[in-house]
Amino acid sequence: MSRFGKHSFGRLLRSESSAPVDGVDPAEGKAMLKWLGLGCAVLAASIAAGMAVTTMSLRECVLLAAVAILAVTVGLLLKRHQGFHRTLAAERRQLRTAVDNIPQGLVLYDASARIVVCNQPYLDMFGLSQDIAKQGCTMQRLIAHRQETGSFDGDVDAFCSAIIRNVRLGKATRQITEAPGGRAIEIVNKPLPSGGWVATIEDITPRKRAEEKIAHLAHYDALTDLPNRVLFREQLEQALKDMKPGAQLAVLYIDIDEFKSVNDALGHPVGDELLKGVARRLRGCLGEADIAARLGGDEFAIIQHAVQDAADAERLVEAIYEAIREPLECAGHLITTDASIGIAVAPGDGRHLDQLLKNADLALYGAKGDGRRTWRFFEPGMDARAKARRTLESELRQAIADGGFEVYYQPVVDLGDNRVRGAEALLRWRHSQRGTIAPSDFIPVAEDTGLINELGQFVLETACREAANWPQHVRIAVNVSPVQFRNPTLALSVAAALAAAGIAPSRLELEITEAVLMRDDEAALATLHQLRALGVRIALDDFGTGYSSLSYLHRFPFDKIKIDRSFVKHIGDEGASSAIIQAVVNIAKASNMTTTAEGVEQEWQRELLRELGCTEMQGYLFSPPVSAVEIARLMPDARDKAASAA
Repeated sequence: MSRFGKHSFGRLLRSESSAPVDGVDPAEGKAMLKWLGLGCAVLAASIAAGMAVTTMSLRECVLLAAVAILAVTVGLLLKRHQGFHRTLAAERRQLRTAVDNIPQGLVLYDASARIVVCNQPYLDMFGLSQDIAKQGCTMQRLIAHRQETGSFDGDVDAFCSAIIRNVRLGKATRQITEAPGGRAIEIVNKPLPSGGWVATIEDITPRKRAEEKIAHLAHYDALTDLPNRVLFREQLEQALKDMKPGAQLAVLYIDIDEFKSVNDALGHPVGDELLKGVARRLRGCLGEADIAARLGGDEFAIIQHAVQDAADAERLVEAIYEAIREPLECAGHLITTDASIGIAVAPGDGRHLDQLLKNADLALYGAKGDGRRTWRFFEPGMDARAKARRTLESELRQAIADGGFEVYYQPVVDLGDNRVRGAEALLRWRHSQRGTIAPSDFIPVAEDTGLINELGQFVLETACREAANWPQHVRIAVNVSPVQFRNPTLALSVAAALAAAGIAPSRLELEITEAVLMRDDEAALATLHQLRALGVRIALDDFGTGYSSLSYLHRFPFDKIKIDRSFVKHIGDEGASSAIIQAVVNIAKASNMTTTAEGVEQEWQRELLRELGCTEMQGYLFSPPVSAVEIARLMPDARDKAASAA
């Protein structure tokens, strides 16, 4: 009994851990404790029975006491052993729950490359079976199972051997693999000091996609998804490096005309839709190797490869114009747009990136300077013209700040009674060094830069204030630029100018061109109706020189049509001028509109206009544009002056 107690008790103590210790399983140790307790109880009972029938010696009493103490000790050990295993089982369950609920997959391998722990997220990532991917499964079998389920397509043995070799060398490994559904999975194998290693497996698809998106945004325009300025420069630089001797490529700079006006009048969402529409149409014009980019704002660029001669670039430009001039549906608005285009061809216009881009920009600048809606190839003299234009812009800003402008007035005379019916306000800039600068030189610059809004407001307020001193029947006519017309507060500005001057709205006549109506009929018509509601008269200027759409006259009842001086100049020739003037006069009469002929310089021109039924005239025959003081002098004796001129 003593021999049994000695060996079994030590074995029991060693078996207190949850895992086998010294070859003793926890369940075996528990059974041994039970048998030991039972033996002690039987022994105690036997001794007690003996004591009941005989008288015990001292030795027997001591032995009985020892057995009793041993029985109590065994009982306590048994209870402690059971409590320990219950705690250990609970901790195991908690650990398993925690491992299965971490977002990453986890596999713990022992030194022999067998699974110790494999959590549920790992199984779910690759669609693996719990019957295979479990404790004791070898790494080779696990990876082979992945191959069977379609989440691994490499050489199983080579893959496993490489990882095991690195682990034994103490090297961590990291790889990204593709799981079913196109997901990106990152696997990190980290050696453990005690042997074996832990593999963490993470689905990095969202992170990888975010990184790809960031990388994409770094090189592509977020609105149009075209390459941005950074990528465009990289692609052009590479294209220039790859050019073979004798080869050419063209760079086109494209600027959308009056885009700012669309933004101001209709809002940025409409402007964004317009830019996206232009981008789509530009893509449709490109050859297979060509590249389109958005450089920012309303500026686009194209790299045209395989250019044989200038005609190739011209054909591309024609395709671009044909595409973008078709009306675009933008957030409920039908918008017709146009563009200015500058072209530089390498290597003739530059062999290096910055030189080529500079020359393309200068060509674009030249197209804008020639009235927009056109294109220009780079020419050596463009640099000097661009500098002159920039100088003019700077001086224009300074002149506005210094009040360097004044308003002149050209009388408008009734062809029926030769009375002055009104006067047209004309802006004049007298430069301190250059003298008088023609409006045709500085007005386009003012429109390009937006300075036309300040200049237009100055003319409107000055003209209304001056007209307050004229006879009540004399009207004042003020030109409104298409850029001004896109300003949604134009009607408010007009109302404020009339109120400040104290003149009746019917005495103000606003002259607009067809360009106002070409961009967005609905927005333009809305502004026209706002002005009409104020009581202001509206005249259509230069009718017949542009697109001359009769639908403009049908959609909005103008008060007057102005006949351009180009028709008046040739009114007596055998061309079509007289017929055109007659047609305009007839259209005006049918719609209860008046007509004013511009540029009348000869008496016979006036007589022919009168015969054709024209209502009014203005020109040097009666008076050139004059200052405010001189126009006031013309008012009292306007009838006499007109009669004498006749």
